[in-house]
Amino acid sequence: MKKLGFIFILQAILLTVSGQKITVTAAFDSTRILIGDQIHYTITVEQPADLMLTLPSFRDTLIKNIEIVGAPETDSVNLGQGQLRVTEKYLITSFDSGMYRVPPVYAEVKNPGGLNRYYSDAAMLEVARYRIAPADSSAKIYDIVDPYRAPVTFGEILPWILLAIVLAGIVWFIIKWLRNRKASKTESERPVITEPAHIIAFRELEELKSKELWQKGGYKQYYTRLTEILRKYLENRYNVFSLELTTSETLDALLKTGFRKDAFFNMLKGVLLSADLVKFAKYVPGGEENELHFRSAWDFVEGTKVVIVQPEPGANKEEGGV
Repeated sequence: MKKLGFIFILQAILLTVSGQKITVTAAFDSTRILIGDQIHYTITVEQPADLMLTLPSFRDTLIKNIEIVGAPETDSVNLGQGQLRVTEKYLITSFDSGMYRVPPVYAEVKNPGGLNRYYSDAAMLEVARYRIAPADSSAKIYDIVDPYRAPVTFGEILPWILLAIVLAGIVWFIIKWLRNRKASKTESERPVITEPAHIIAFRELEELKSKELWQKGGYKQYYTRLTEILRKYLENRYNVFSLELTTSETLDALLKTGFRKDAFFNMLKGVLLSADLVKFAKYVPGGEENELHFRSAWDFVEGTKVVIVQPEPGANKEEGGV
């Protein structure tokens, strides 16, 4: 026994000399709650990291009328210098008003000299009633606390998300179907071109040039009209309905007609891309650049127009006489 007592005294001296301390605290988040409120009761132990301490375990209640709602949350933090902080949090509530005193809790450690316990201070909690009822409470029934609103889980909102996705898909399908129907109706009602496509384009290019839009600062109007003339020409010449397409979609549709990537294709591409910069990026081109794009549009129409060769008079007679 003397040897065991000596070992215990020696261990205590070593803990004190090394500066390692054991402290136990226990407290509520608040010293006053209303009936039905939920707060935490937290037990905190700061101890040497290599020491095995045992904390008390509460099940259903801390004391009479203070109920434990859920299992404790345990966490530990390394404080450095060989110290460790261990915390246990209990979620508690009470449905009986009054002033309650929770006795001190302790952490204990077994050693060769016996069992050591380290106590916290007592914790006080006041549970108060709601003062909302009138003097004559028989006139109306009042809740003790407001109804508790449970948090919405992902499983509860998942069906609504799926329903929204399905509805969005149906709306998208209907819009696409209506657009396709409108496009097909427009194509079927498209008027028959009585003039060659290049004749119409040349006439409109001359009209555009005479208005001198870019000379007056109307760059956006100028390029909008210039590309509109080219897109109508593509529609009349190659059946590429370009007015509702982007620049890249227009060029792809033109290539699908068998058009090659030659000098005329590059002329068209340059005019359309430059027009996009002016219309959407507020680019301001110079006078030479404006003239260059106009000539490119003119040369594109000139180089891709349909040329109808009229037979010379008497050609059939000469062929028949051979």
